[in-house]
Amino acid sequence: MTARAADRTRYNRATAHLDAPLAVVDLEAFDANADDLVSRAAGKPVRVASKSVRCRALLERVLARPGFAGIMSFTLAESLWLARAGFEDVLLAYPSADRAAFAELAGDPKLAGAVTVMVDDPSQLELIDAARAGGQEEIRVCLELDTSLRLLGGRVRIGALRSPLRSPAQLAELARSVARRPGFRLVGLMAYEGHVAGVGDSVAGRPLRSRAVRLMQTAARKELAARRAEVVRAVRAVTPDLEFVNGGGTGSVQHTAAESAVTEIAAGSGLYVPRLFDNYTSFTGRPAALFAQPVVRRPGVGVVTVLGGGYPASGAAGRDRLPVPYLPEGLRYDPQEGPGEVQTPLLGSPADDLLIGDKVWFRHAKAGELCERFDELQLIEGDRITATVPTYRGEGLTFL
Repeated sequence: MTARAADRTRYNRATAHLDAPLAVVDLEAFDANADDLVSRAAGKPVRVASKSVRCRALLERVLARPGFAGIMSFTLAESLWLARAGFEDVLLAYPSADRAAFAELAGDPKLAGAVTVMVDDPSQLELIDAARAGGQEEIRVCLELDTSLRLLGGRVRIGALRSPLRSPAQLAELARSVARRPGFRLVGLMAYEGHVAGVGDSVAGRPLRSRAVRLMQTAARKELAARRAEVVRAVRAVTPDLEFVNGGGTGSVQHTAAESAVTEIAAGSGLYVPRLFDNYTSFTGRPAALFAQPVVRRPGVGVVTVLGGGYPASGAAGRDRLPVPYLPEGLRYDPQEGPGEVQTPLLGSPADDLLIGDKVWFRHAKAGELCERFDELQLIEGDRITATVPTYRGEGLTFL
């Protein structure tokens, strides 16, 4: 029996009393992935990206482990909710225009002490001030650096369109703007190199593309390490007591941790290891989060149909954004239909061994987005469910 077949046996046994659709997290794999992140961070704390987890119980579990410290959140409303729930260090990874939430933040000393907001433009400071509604609490601020790689004199850009702040001078100028403005305190810098941390460099069947990605990432890491160090020096000249410099992502943990200018690493997808993180030479994780759909039809030889399953991930539309049939091994989509909202035909010889009501296990393309489809996660240890915990959705919360 292969390791995957053994996992299927465990998952089916653990969930035999439950009807699909359902979602599970294999805690042995989750914890092993957490250990891998800490090992690769080489002594620097790992800040957990909540976007990639979206389950309060699992955030608490991972933050209780040595080597993890703090949360990187994705909306201001989520940040306030997490702070009220007892998380004491929440870094908002994206600028916000949520005026009502800023009013809450400015009016509550507990929230203001726990949450740090992201800024890359002076007008964002103006929006926060205008939203205070009388609240006088000091707002903790982090600046974001554009990490993209520019080639051919800037005519080619590789990397996400995020912050407009690129040079040490630009970051230092905004740092001075924060320092001059009452009611704000600059505490951190963030630089997320998504084109390194979030792009696989070993794509099966595509050796030339994989080599090109590795060459690009090598150049990007070298350029960014030098520029990030210069930016940190420039900002510390304005704000010597800067608390943290955040960088990295699941696919680049060990490389970013090696930079002396970086004080902490961000990661989250590496806990669940969705399918987009299969194609890396820098690490090998264990799939920890899966969902199951029930077989509801057997249209013919070599084909079964499961209920639902059309859960595409965000990003540019493409086959890599689709979940993949994982267990039993050997199933594939019908190219004429693909995964559908209400039904999904699956082809392959394993279909002939599946009965009505059997479970087919899938892996989502991205990590936390799976939790937007399910109210709860079944936590599996061995071949038993040891806990059932709510996702954000299960707690009645949808932040985006």
